Amino acid sequence: MLRDSVAIIAPPGAAAATGQAFVGTDNRSSFPHTLTGYPPTAPKSPRQRPPQPPPTAPARVPQTRVGRLASVALAVGELAIGGLAESVRRIGSGQAEAPSAFLSADNARRLAARLARLRGGAMKLGQMISLQGTDLLPPEFAQALAILRAQAAPMPVAQLRRVLGREYGKGWEARFAEFDFEPIAAASIGQVHRVRTTDGRRLALKIQYPGVARSIQSDVDNLATLLHVLKLLPHEVDVSAIAAEAARQLGQEADYLAEATSLERYATLVVDEPRLVVPRVHRDLTTARILAMDYMEGAPLESLAAADVAQETRDAIGTLLERLMFRELFEFRMMQTDPNFANYLWQPETGKVVLLDFGATLRFSAAFVSNYARITRAVIDGDRAAVARHALAIGYATEGDSPELIDATVEMIMLVCEPLRHAGRYDFAGSDLPSRARARGFDLGIRQGLLRTPPPETLFLHRKLVGSFLTLAHVHARVDARALVLPLLNRARFAHS
Repeated sequence: MLRDSVAIIAPPGAAAATGQAFVGTDNRSSFPHTLTGYPPTAPKSPRQRPPQPPPTAPARVPQTRVGRLASVALAVGELAIGGLAESVRRIGSGQAEAPSAFLSADNARRLAARLARLRGGAMKLGQMISLQGTDLLPPEFAQALAILRAQAAPMPVAQLRRVLGREYGKGWEARFAEFDFEPIAAASIGQVHRVRTTDGRRLALKIQYPGVARSIQSDVDNLATLLHVLKLLPHEVDVSAIAAEAARQLGQEADYLAEATSLERYATLVVDEPRLVVPRVHRDLTTARILAMDYMEGAPLESLAAADVAQETRDAIGTLLERLMFRELFEFRMMQTDPNFANYLWQPETGKVVLLDFGATLRFSAAFVSNYARITRAVIDGDRAAVARHALAIGYATEGDSPELIDATVEMIMLVCEPLRHAGRYDFAGSDLPSRARARGFDLGIRQGLLRTPPPETLFLHRKLVGSFLTLAHVHARVDARALVLPLLNRARFAHS
């Protein structure tokens, strides 16, 4: 959990998530007899089309608890055999036994492959563990698990058809003039398909894997037990806390009706930002397991880093996204907490940014936001005593902690909040803050034991803050973070009072 240590703006050091946007492929499938697939189209230019991850073969989603438990049991056997083989190899080569033989790249690849096929709560927990970073996990282990943040195995077409029949009823094909059976994207709990309805609407359907919603807790518990028994992770990683938060968050993400409501609510919150676009929900085709929304065209956000994009454009988009993040926390008290690049599209012709995927939307209490506003103000003012007081209120430290631990906590907060303390535009891409914070965090947290695990309720907020820093760095944006946040702080600081 050190990667999340004490964050206000962006505790750096985690790998950025990657994925696919709502831009279709050219491999079309079609309904027999009644419907045709999309006609072949000319390949999109690099600006229009996101980079494609290696193809993942379709795999049937285990639906029963027994079937899902059997998949975890197979993972146990594979990892045990892999760990034994690694131990033998080390003995033969005279290598030391630390770190654990289970923490090998081969074992990480085995685990990632198994979780990508299982999907659901187990894959979500694996994604969260992969975000711990190389300060807690061996680099090759973290890198192998990182594939879980790119693409899951999609459902076979036959299983997909059964899901559609269960949700829409017999004769569901009559609703659509075109249906692309090849998913645009496949993630931990569902996959996305492009369609055209019989009345001409071009939509993206987010379709949940069968059995995932009812197996979330058991999936997470089974994988957490596996990690404990095999001692796959260093003892500094609080697997229980991560598991509990993963189950809570995934339970929310699995409710597509709730996500539809969040999407509609979010659209009203950003109505005064004309350069932000939120897809419309289509309620007539939305169920608890299928979310129907506008199909949005656009380029991947990463294309902003291309050499032919003006620095002024990068700075403008970076400022737009950073202001949105601050408004989410301090004004809306509602945040889309998944900073995956695939959750944004850039429309070069209009300069607009499309916001996608509101499953991981969190709402914050007034007290929670007030504490963060106070500590942010203290950071900007350079008031270390006030930072310490507010760190105690948030839970980064406790009243019984030693002065050394509290000083270390304040030091890390001040360090990772460097963009806030910087006067003028901060060059995110040119900053070496991630490596400095990672090195200092490792020293204070691991070597000296002077940093506490952040409270579980901050986990997904930290994920967004980390991701925002990395996003701005990736697109080479220069942003005046202090100027953006200051107007929001006074109102948020005193809202709870």
